[in-house]
Amino acid sequence: MQRLNKSIAALVDSYGSHGLVNHTGGDNLPSRLAILDILSGLDEIIFPGFRESGELSRDNLGLITAEKVCHLARELIREAEKSIGFSVRRGSADFSCGREGCHAVAELIVEEFFEEIPNIRAALALDMEAAFRGDPAAKSTAEVILSYPGFQAIVVHRLAHFFWVRQIPLIPRMMSELIHNSTGIDIHPGAVIGDSFFIDHGTGVVIGETTVIGRNVKIYQGVTLGALSVKKEAADKKRHPTIEDDVTIYSNATILGGATVIGRGSTIGGNVWLTESVPPGTRIYVRPGDQVISTANG
Repeated sequence: MQRLNKSIAALVDSYGSHGLVNHTGGDNLPSRLAILDILSGLDEIIFPGFRESGELSRDNLGLITAEKVCHLARELIREAEKSIGFSVRRGSADFSCGREGCHAVAELIVEEFFEEIPNIRAALALDMEAAFRGDPAAKSTAEVILSYPGFQAIVVHRLAHFFWVRQIPLIPRMMSELIHNSTGIDIHPGAVIGDSFFIDHGTGVVIGETTVIGRNVKIYQGVTLGALSVKKEAADKKRHPTIEDDVTIYSNATILGGATVIGRGSTIGGNVWLTESVPPGTRIYVRPGDQVISTANG
């Protein structure tokens, strides 16, 4: 026990020397478990009847939805208040609230979030249809909702992006990393993604913070939409590519750079590496021997 007591003393000393302590009380940070529970609850109200074990009917749907929304709103306000307080303490965002006065701001943002949920559901309906239409293996839209990791990652992204746009720190990143952990799909909450987006298979997909994706885009597993530079001083610049409407990007393609634009209607083949723009209607693919072939308007 003497060795164990020394270990405990050294551990406690490290709290003072290295920090990394989430103190209870006013300086507390959002809870990872709470955010996970909130995501689960949001999934239930976005897709009622698909996740929970209890039965739903037309008669009880309104009452159950009201109960769930009120519970989720309370939980989200608490976590958002912690997050906003963290931002105020760091001086990294102006929420016009003092150190102890962030509850009202959190409440307003969460109310706005639930007002936006019907619009998010409408966008997700288009994503679901894109997945069903784009994958011959999909036998029903219910199968997409219940089992497609790419669709699950898009659901969480559209929720997290709301909070990212409103400069809520920590929570959107926590949301994106929780779904990254379960699906292998890494979408930064800052990425702007248009309607009817489909990620097929999905494992290993990386979509960076300043990526802009248009409508009706389809990407496969292992695709990276990344940055040419990872220097800290470039953090406020557009570092990731723009993918215009109706583009398909096949597996393990890598597209880098904030000035890189993939023109509308283009097809990027598997294992292609791109650091420059291509015009609309371009087909780029790799032949055996690593020869890159580009066919414009083909």
